[in-house]
Amino acid sequence: MDIKYKEYPFIVCLLTFIVIAVSSPAMEKKEQKSIVMSGIRPTGILHLGNYFGALKSYLRMQEEYECYFMIADLHSLTTHPDTKELRNNVLHVMSEYLACGLDPDKVALYCQSYVHETTELYTYLNTLAYKGELEKTTTFKEKARRQPDNMNAALLTYPVLMAADILLHRALYVPVGKDQEQHLEMARNFANRFNHRYENVFPEPLAFNFGEALVKVPSLDGTGKMSKSENQSATLYLSDDDDQIRKKIMKAKTDEGPKTPNAPMPDYIENIFQLMKLSGTEEVYEKYSADYNSCIIRYGDMKKQLANDMIAFIKPIREKAIAIRNNETYLKEVLENGAEKARKSADITMKLVREAVGTKYF
Repeated sequence: MDIKYKEYPFIVCLLTFIVIAVSSPAMEKKEQKSIVMSGIRPTGILHLGNYFGALKSYLRMQEEYECYFMIADLHSLTTHPDTKELRNNVLHVMSEYLACGLDPDKVALYCQSYVHETTELYTYLNTLAYKGELEKTTTFKEKARRQPDNMNAALLTYPVLMAADILLHRALYVPVGKDQEQHLEMARNFANRFNHRYENVFPEPLAFNFGEALVKVPSLDGTGKMSKSENQSATLYLSDDDDQIRKKIMKAKTDEGPKTPNAPMPDYIENIFQLMKLSGTEEVYEKYSADYNSCIIRYGDMKKQLANDMIAFIKPIREKAIAIRNNETYLKEVLENGAEKARKSADITMKLVREAVGTKYF
């Protein structure tokens, strides 16, 4: 049939409407974002290493991925059975998360114990984990050495609970440091075993940091990295006041300076330069690098500059975190809303798990 469109203008209008509707953004299928999951134990206050090693990446991730960021309070019980400070630590860490820029409208910020599906999946995954492999994990051996009187079962199965945290959201990406890579490999193994024994439910999660080298923030005494609970005088915390920051930095280890131009830097001097690069401007960093290479470096002046830069960086975070911590109504709302988001994701996963395992009877 030969339709003459000029004679049927309503057909032209109808076809135009259909073309516009089908091609409009509202009709396009919403792109599914890849899922990112990470957590931190509330066993101490956050420090500069936490920020540059993890939180800075989290801020970028929240713009590009579906993110679940958890405070791992159940994990903390394996090494910190005294829970008198647990509530305060959880709220403190959450306050600092928010003060650093994590947006509860963009990500799920939640407490591990609020999502009961975690322990259900943990039970299923324990049937896929073997005593021998758990005993060989580096973190278990290290923690067992540190607390020989508290060799609890949860300490042994710590990697299984970590796997449950990740797999509960079927996360594809997990931002982890070097010390957690073995645990992530075990999470992949558990996912693979589940998929082979039952059904293909879980992706095998991958370490993720935007393809960039992991940032390790050195301690001020040059003996390792900054820590939440150890070597506190050589660690810069996000809650340190200006005087604490200045005193810690001025005590940082230095020497008499190089004797020959362009001499290699000792580790403890290189550490100070790395901290300056993280917190200051490129111009200031280059100025002191040139001074070092020319053998005219004045470490006292350099440390004063570093202290000023660190104060300028930490102070806004500290002040914002204090204001948030004092607003417990807001913190309660953030935790409850975050848990609701996490439970919604967890419920979808656990329905698939129960069907795969065969524990859904009707």
